[in-house]
Parts: sequence; C-alpha cells; structure tokens
Amino acid sequence: MSRMITADLVDLDLSAGSKEAAARSLAERMVALGRVTDLDGFLADVAAREAQMPTGLDGGIGIPHCRSAHVTAPTLAFGRSRAGIDFGAADGPADLIFLIAAPAGADDAHLTILSSLARQLMNEDFTRALRSASSASEAAALIAGEEPEPESAEADGSVDADGPFRADGSVDADGPVGAVAAAPSPAPAEAAPFRIVAVTSCPTGIAHTYMAAEALEKAGEAAGVEVVVETQGSAGFTRLDPAVVEAADGVIFAHDVPVREKERFAGKPTVDVGVKAGINRPAELISEVRVKAERGEFTAPAGSPTPVESAGEPTEGYGTKLRNWLMSGVSYMVPFVAAGGLLIALGFAIGGYDIDKAPSVAEHFAWGQADSWAALMFQIGGLAFAFLVPVLAGYIAYGMADRPGLVPGFVGGSIALTIDAGFLGGLAAGLIAGGTVLAVQKVKVPAALRGIMPVVVIPLLASIVVGFLMFLVIGKPIAGLQNALTDWLSGLSGANAVILGALLGLMMCFDLGGPVNKVAYAFAVGGLATPNEGSLKVMAAVMAAGMVPPLAMALATTVRGRLFTKTERENGKAAWVLGASFISEGAIPFAAADPLRVIPAAMAGGAVTGALSMAFECTLRAPHGGIFVIPLIGNPLLYLLAIVAGTVVSAALVIVLKGARKSAPEGVGAGEQPQAETKVAVAA
Repeated sequence: MSRMITADLVDLDLSAGSKEAAARSLAERMVALGRVTDLDGFLADVAAREAQMPTGLDGGIGIPHCRSAHVTAPTLAFGRSRAGIDFGAADGPADLIFLIAAPAGADDAHLTILSSLARQLMNEDFTRALRSASSASEAAALIAGEEPEPESAEADGSVDADGPFRADGSVDADGPVGAVAAAPSPAPAEAAPFRIVAVTSCPTGIAHTYMAAEALEKAGEAAGVEVVVETQGSAGFTRLDPAVVEAADGVIFAHDVPVREKERFAGKPTVDVGVKAGINRPAELISEVRVKAERGEFTAPAGSPTPVESAGEPTEGYGTKLRNWLMSGVSYMVPFVAAGGLLIALGFAIGGYDIDKAPSVAEHFAWGQADSWAALMFQIGGLAFAFLVPVLAGYIAYGMADRPGLVPGFVGGSIALTIDAGFLGGLAAGLIAGGTVLAVQKVKVPAALRGIMPVVVIPLLASIVVGFLMFLVIGKPIAGLQNALTDWLSGLSGANAVILGALLGLMMCFDLGGPVNKVAYAFAVGGLATPNEGSLKVMAAVMAAGMVPPLAMALATTVRGRLFTKTERENGKAAWVLGASFISEGAIPFAAADPLRVIPAAMAGGAVTGALSMAFECTLRAPHGGIFVIPLIGNPLLYLLAIVAGTVVSAALVIVLKGARKSAPEGVGAGEQPQAETKVAVAA
C-alpha cells in the first residue's frame, strides 16, 4: 500500500474550484511519478465514470475513480480542500478528495487493497485524522495504514492499530474495521438477532461497492442486526455460504449493475436500491427490510425484480426500463458487429468484392495466397455476424429476467433468422422471451421444485411459448416489416437519403452518448445484421456525425482559445483524439459547461455531416473505429470531406454564439463565464 500513495501524491491545500480541476491537479501528480502515461486520456476515463454516477459521498468525501489503460500501476492521490468541491453529494461539497486510479488489467490483490481503503472512508475516526493531518507525509502514512492508533480503537469500530493493511501491504484478514469484522457476540436462543444478507455492486467495482458494504455492516451493528455482505466488485466476489443465505430473515440489494446469481436470494423480504442508498441511508434500508418481514412481504421464488427492473431510481417508468432492456441487447451485440464487420471489410479490401464467392477455407486454403487469407477473414466475419440476432434477443431477455431468459431469448433470435425476420424479429423475440420468463417466475411452486425452475422448467416452457409465437403467430408479419425496411433502405437516394442522414446526425449530437444518441446508433448497428447498400450508408452517416462534436470543440478551442476556460482548452486537446476515434462523449465537458451554445452547434454540424455522407453515398461495414477504419469505407475522401464540413460548421457556430455573449463583468478572467451565466448552464 505504501507504494500506491506517497507524500508526492498528497496535496493538503488543494485549490481547485471544480471536480474536473481537482481531478486534473491530482492526476498531474500521478503523471509526474510515471503512474499515468496520458493525462488527457486518463481524465477522459475519469469523466466517463463520473458521468455514470456522481462520486460525492455524504460526510465531505469525493472519490473520483476509474480503471484506465493509461494507468501503469494502482495509485491513490489525496487532496484536502478548504473551500470544498462539489462532487454531487446531497450534503454539500467535499473537502477530502481521493483520486483512485487502477490499471485496466489490475490484479485482484491491488483491487482488494483499493476496495479496503474505500471501506475505510466510512470510518469517522479515519476521516477525522485526515482532516487534522499537518503534513503530506502524515496523511500518506494514515492512508497507507502506517499510523499507530490507540488500543481502544478496535473496540469501538475505529481503525485497527496497524490500519487496514499489514506492514507487507496485504489486507488484514479481519477487514479494515475491527468491530465490524469481529464475530458478533452470541445472542440467547430466545432473542436471536434479525439476520440480513446484502449484495453491493457498482459499475467500476472499486469504491462504492465496498463503502456501501461497510455502511450496512456498521448500521447493522448499531441496530443489533447481523448483516453479512457479498461485495461483487472488480476484485471478484466470494459467494455467501448457502447456509447463511438460507438462515437470513431479509435481503438488501444495493447495486447499480446486475446482481450475479440473484436467484439465490429469492423468497425473502427484499429491499432493492441503488448503491448510493446503501452508503447514505443504511439504517433506513435495514428498518425497511424488518418492516417487510413483519408484514410477511416475501418475494416469489426466482421472481424478484430483475436486474434492469431494479436498476436506477424507484420512480423509473417502463419506458426507461424498455430502453434499458433494448440497450442491454445492443451492448452485447456490438462486439460481434465490430469483430465481424471489420473482418468482412478486410476480406473485401484484400480479396475484392468477389471474395464472397470463394469456397470454404476449411477445404481450400493456400498459405501463400492473399485471396485465401481474405476468404478466411471474410468467412470468420460472416460467422460472427450470424450471431448478431440471437445475441441481441438473448441479452434483451437477460436484461429483463436474468439467466433464465438466455435460452428462450437465443432460441427466439435463431428463429428470427430462420424466418428472415432479421433485427426487428430479434427485438420482438427478446422481449417475448423476457416477458414469458417473468410471467412464469410469478407462479408459486413447491419448495422442492425451486432448484430446477431456473435451470429446466423456465427455459423449457419459455422456449415453447417463444417458438410458437415466432413461428406461427407474429413471425411472418415481422419478417414482412423487416423486408419492407430493408427494401426502403436499399432504395434510399436523393433527397430522402439526405433527409435521413441529417436526422440521424441531429440525433447523434443531441445528447452525446445519451438515450437519443443510442437510439440512432442502435438503428444503424441493427441494419448491419442484414447488410445492404442502404444500411451501410446509414452506418457511415451515423459514425461520421458522432465524430463531429468533439472534433468541433477541439477546433474551436484551437482557433478561439480565449473564449474558453483553461480547463476547456486542455480538454480540447484530448477531444481531437476522442473525436477521431468516434467517441462522442469527448464533447460532454463542453456541453455540461455551456449547453445552450454547444449542443445546438454540435447538432447543426452533425446534421451537415450526416446529410453529406448520405449524399456522397459513403458506406461502412464496421460499427466503430473512426478515422482508423477509413480504408474500409466506401468513398473515403468524400467521407472525410463530410466530417470536415460538419466540424467547421459546428466550430464556427460555437465561436459565434460564445462571441455574441455580453462582455464578462469586471473581475472575470478571459474565457471564464460570469457567475450568473455559469449557474444557468449548470441548471440547464
């Protein structure tokens, strides 16, 4: 642990005024020590994680963190702010800021140490000591667990005498908090404590997962309740003993990603919330479980809310859930599209457009002939493409109903291919499969049958229902609709193609990776499942438009840097690479700071690029890659011209709109927004 944080990674007088500036200041210390290789790339990963969920916690703590390919070794940087920095916590700004950087392939030991620190942050004695530390070396020693504590510390739940880590850097077997890890005192048989099992998880699995676990354990100890937590984090997870789960009186799920093997906890009073609720109000969650137990509110066997139903806020409607279900399928399908599409494109590039007529490479392959290698890539890519619709349907059903939905979903997707229902058939099959499984799960069955329900009974019954509906009821109408859509895309030309390109460009740039952007992208990727000239044009237009916003912001900050803050100018440098790589989210920092000017300008440029790409009849078989797949694009020079045109239009509009602002009042630096205007931008 002492190698993860040193005095050089501590700033006890952090003067940053925003969370972005704070992350940059601490990250610069990591760069100086060689822990981070690319400052802007790393900060983009931090910002992407922050966009998923704010990292501010009650108690004045901010924990920006991410896993990144730009990190060479697991590293911690700590900053203490006098004024406080807003990280999105409900109780106000944070004065203790921990920047946690983990390599993309960090091993379990490192991630376990980072997660143990996250649990420590829930200990008031630990944070109090950090607030009173008088030197950087003292703070680094506290975080590394090298500062001795009074012997009484363990008895009241404070930090162990040698911190959460031993001298050799390993994690204490008892965990970072003595009283939490200590075995509870045996209670008299007539007054057995209420027992709760909990699962915590978050998207990154480094910090929130373990902080929620710590908060629940401490709240349970205070309430006289036994709480045992299964943390499903980056360091993997150890399944709770089935006997512990069986003996539990209630269950708490505090998670922002699907709970793995959720059926283990079925049939008990259950509270299902986001991971932050587990950190901020653990006592309320424990009380809620006890109330449900007293009322006899038990979940049906294997019928508890599914991962996607459970994710997000309790007020989410089924429209939001439906979008999440569909995006679940698309997200699992995209890697197949990417690998298959690139291989097919490479096959065409090397072997020409007659390569699809080549015989099977299993029977005819010449090691020294380029055409044989082209045929190999084309045929592998074709097989990868054959999985698109089944994977789409299977993982839509998985998003709705967890693992029991996989079999009927894949079966339905395969049927969709068999009857030529294509992408639309896959969507329908996935929704039908997931809905069927959810309906079967609501049926109460004897306890003796619960074990075989998710493995045998549910997949069998759901597959029969899905097969019947897809083959005999709705399959043919959907196939007809799919064929009509395919014919329409194939016949796109002239004004119709230009209008569609402009519309898709507007959607790609409207929310920069948000729901509208994802709808346009899913439409394009879905067309690759049954590729034709029209669907390849659509894919090209969508990718080109998605590259415009970050490229335009990069160009604007280069041409008129005085209109932007210092932080935005730095972000502009990274935006060149992000835009060129088709990462629309590279423009998010600019849109968040000034949405009323940046978003309309981005949409205008995206519409121009989308329209020109369609007008130039550019085509693309790969769903991603940016300029790095230009050699695989039809009409590549005109494609680049379309991207340049949209970038120039968008950058010019941003410059004009920002330049048209009223002059900044006296005292406001060049490129900085006046106080009132900043508030408007944030509110928007």
